[in-house]
Amino acid sequence: MKEWITGRNPVYEVLRARRRQVFRLWVARGAEVKGRLAEVMELAQSRKCVVEWVNRTQLDALDESHQGVALECSEYSYSALQDILDLAAERQEPPFLLILDVIQNPQNLGTLLRTAEAVGVHGVLLPLRRAAGVTPAVVGASSGASEHLLLVQVNLAQAIDTLKEAGVWVIGLEGSGESSPVEKVRLDGPLALVVGSEGEGMRLLVRKSCDVLVRLEMVGQIESLNAAVAGSIALYLARQARILKRV
Repeated sequence: MKEWITGRNPVYEVLRARRRQVFRLWVARGAEVKGRLAEVMELAQSRKCVVEWVNRTQLDALDESHQGVALECSEYSYSALQDILDLAAERQEPPFLLILDVIQNPQNLGTLLRTAEAVGVHGVLLPLRRAAGVTPAVVGASSGASEHLLLVQVNLAQAIDTLKEAGVWVIGLEGSGESSPVEKVRLDGPLALVVGSEGEGMRLLVRKSCDVLVRLEMVGQIESLNAAVAGSIALYLARQARILKRV
């Protein structure tokens, strides 16, 4: 199957990651070839990808936010859970995973993937059903960060059991009274952070599979943060804890 990725940064990262087959690059007639677009075209040519100059109306038909460029490529290729654990071992780091339980909004998923890639997460687990996958919209929302991550679609409860057998501590992010303030929980070892869906939070079986539940303390007037913001903050706190442990 083929799909179109639009936007200069997402297209650039797809080409740079070299994980997909690429077929042709559409560039808007009259676009000034400099900066990121020049880098995109250079990468496309190095991959022997056909470059075609097209009318903007053709690009508009794909996505109104195309920024003058679109890449036809193969679909995203998912990894296996063992690939994530192998990557952590290869880097000689304690495993660091993000588990997303039925995140359905492509913008939220893209934001979380972008943060995960930025903080050095080894991989991300997604459920097999009812959740957003790595679609072109998600690639765009992540600004192409998805292309540099190992993403796995699995039965989350079973995957969590496998992670526990590998010595990974599973921490669920939840704002309930049953959760502990995040600053009171160690985040510096083998860790999988679970973020639930935008409205319902974690499903019961996934929630029960967590070793501990944590919450971000709110001191302002707003009672809670959305899934993407809360998850991103927790990921950075975990990243900070891992850095401090090495010092």
